[in-house]
Amino acid sequence: MSARSKGPRLGDYFMGRRRTSHTFLDEIDAVIDWLPIQAFLTKKLKRKANAVGNPAYPPLPMFKVLLLQRWYNLSDPATEQALLDRLSFIRFTGFSFEDDVPDETTICRFRNGLIRLGLLDKLLDMINWQIEARGLLVREGAVVDASVVESSRRPRRVIDVMPEDRAEGDEGLVSDEPMGRDENQEPTVRVSYSDDEAAAWLRKGRRAHYGYKVHVATDSRDGFLLGGHVTPANKSDTGEFERLLDTASMEPGAYVFADKGYASFTNREALRQRSLKDGTMDKATRSGPLTEFERTRNRLISSVRQLVERAFGTLKRGYGFIRSRYVGQDKVEGEFHLLAMAFNIKKAVLLAHS
Repeated sequence: MSARSKGPRLGDYFMGRRRTSHTFLDEIDAVIDWLPIQAFLTKKLKRKANAVGNPAYPPLPMFKVLLLQRWYNLSDPATEQALLDRLSFIRFTGFSFEDDVPDETTICRFRNGLIRLGLLDKLLDMINWQIEARGLLVREGAVVDASVVESSRRPRRVIDVMPEDRAEGDEGLVSDEPMGRDENQEPTVRVSYSDDEAAAWLRKGRRAHYGYKVHVATDSRDGFLLGGHVTPANKSDTGEFERLLDTASMEPGAYVFADKGYASFTNREALRQRSLKDGTMDKATRSGPLTEFERTRNRLISSVRQLVERAFGTLKRGYGFIRSRYVGQDKVEGEFHLLAMAFNIKKAVLLAHS
C-alpha cells in the first residue's frame, strides 16, 4: 500500500510480488513496532500541503527515510535518488512505486522540524524501551564518555590559546584549564570567523580540533546507546556527568562506569544521591600517586569502558560521524540522536538473530 495514497496501486501489486533478496531492512519489523511511533509523530506534527497543494507525506515513512540516511550514509540528494530506484527502500518506507517520492528539500524540512520540536530524543527513548521490552537491551549498568566530532565548516585560523582536553593514562593529572603556548608544540589556534558559531576549538595532544563534543551513555552489557547530547568541543566532560545520568535512566543499585576525567566530589555525590554505584576511575593527584588497589580498579573499569569506545568507533567509521553534516549545535545533536536510533535498531536486529 502507498504511504501517501488511500489504497494499493497496480504498480505496487506487481512490484510486491517480485522476488528480491532478503535484506537487513526486512528484519526490522520483527524488532520494532512502528504503530506507537506513528501515533506519536502524527500527534506531534501538523501535516500541511506543499507549495502546489499536494498533501504532505505521512510522518512515519518520512521518519524511516531519516533512518535510511544514517544506515547508508546518504546525503539528502542521494537519498532522493535512492528512493527513486531502490526497491528495498520503497518497501521499507511504504511509499508507492507510482507516486512521487519526497525530494531533498522535503527531507531536509522534515528533519529540521523534528529537531525544532525536540522530538528526536523522545523517539530514541521510545525505540530503546521497545528493544528493552524484547529483552535485547538490559540496563544493568551504564558507561559514559565523550568524543569530539569535527564541524562541517573549516574556519580561518589565528594564533591563540585554547583549552586542552583531559589527559589520559593512569598517572596523568587532568586539566581542562587553558594552557599556555609550548615552543615545542604546534601553535594553538582558535576560530576567527565561521558560520558555525556554536562550534569551538579544543586541543588534544598536538592536534587542534574545531567542532563539537558528543557526550553519551551506553549500557554496560552490549553497548546500546541510551542517550546523549552535544556541546561545543571546549566544554568540560566533568560538568556533563549529571545530565548523562538522567539520560541513562538507570535503576538504583546499577553501576555507572566512567574514566578519570569525570572524577570529582560533585559527580560522586550525584551517584550517591541517585543510589547508583560508583564505577568512576581514580586519578592521581599532586599529593600522591595511585595505589596498587586503585591501579587494579582502574584496569577493571577500563575493560568495561571499551563498550562506549567501540560505539564511538562504529559511529565514526561506519556511519561517517567523524565530521558533522550540519551546522549548529541543535542540528548536530539531532544528527546524533538519529544515528543512535539507527545504531540501536541494527544492533537489536543482529542480537535477535544471533
